[in-house]
Amino acid sequence: MNKTALITGASNGIGLELAKLFAADKTDLLLVARSENKMQALAESLRYEHGIKVWVLGIDLSDPFSAKEVKAFCDQQQLQVDYLVNNAGFGDYGLFAECDWNKQSEMINLNITTLTYLTRLFLPEMIQRHSGRILNVASTAAFQPGPLMSVYFATKAFVLSFSEAISNELEGTGVTVTVLCPGATESGFQKAAALEESKMVKDRKLPGSAEVAAFGYRAMKKGKVVVIHGFMNALMATSIRFSPRPLVRKIVRRIQEKG
Repeated sequence: MNKTALITGASNGIGLELAKLFAADKTDLLLVARSENKMQALAESLRYEHGIKVWVLGIDLSDPFSAKEVKAFCDQQQLQVDYLVNNAGFGDYGLFAECDWNKQSEMINLNITTLTYLTRLFLPEMIQRHSGRILNVASTAAFQPGPLMSVYFATKAFVLSFSEAISNELEGTGVTVTVLCPGATESGFQKAAALEESKMVKDRKLPGSAEVAAFGYRAMKKGKVVVIHGFMNALMATSIRFSPRPLVRKIVRRIQEKG
């Protein structure tokens, strides 16, 4: 009997590539995102190529109660979630005082509330079975404040801290939590966040979603806790601990500004 992975944000980018990796390992899938048509096409392809079962749930995960709907769907379909991948998330660019509050609120709901609620809903069953793996997708943004993307950076700091804390709580239970911290990735995120002209990404060759997904997938399988994709990203994330906070804020602001 195949195991089952629940992947949020599975319609594109890192989530889509993670779905392919699980499928190649003969893991059944529950794909969750807003773009149901994209997921249906992906599901059909993965069923045909790997002979697995794939369920699709089109839902807006920025709704703070969406996690309950996902769990209800799993209960209705009698799905046992062995892998929980909290990948869905988005960012926004600009001065906080001028931001669209509704968009910031949706970002907090998606990046923090739904991720945390899904973990709370599925974790007890994993503990009871003494088996399960959770992969939370954060970002290198988690390691410092982010002027011009203040709320996004703060949400990813939450994901990192939360994941590390519950990883410690779960020692000896047979359940592991991995938090993947990629840097800027070629995934469509920059366009959605209006970040394409930022110095952080403009004219830079970024790693692809498939590369980042494979890195995170291997780390999750090994039960690692915090993994940062890319040597320079890891070096920067580590060096920030020893840098004066005012300097960190200025450097991040300079990198974030549009060139």
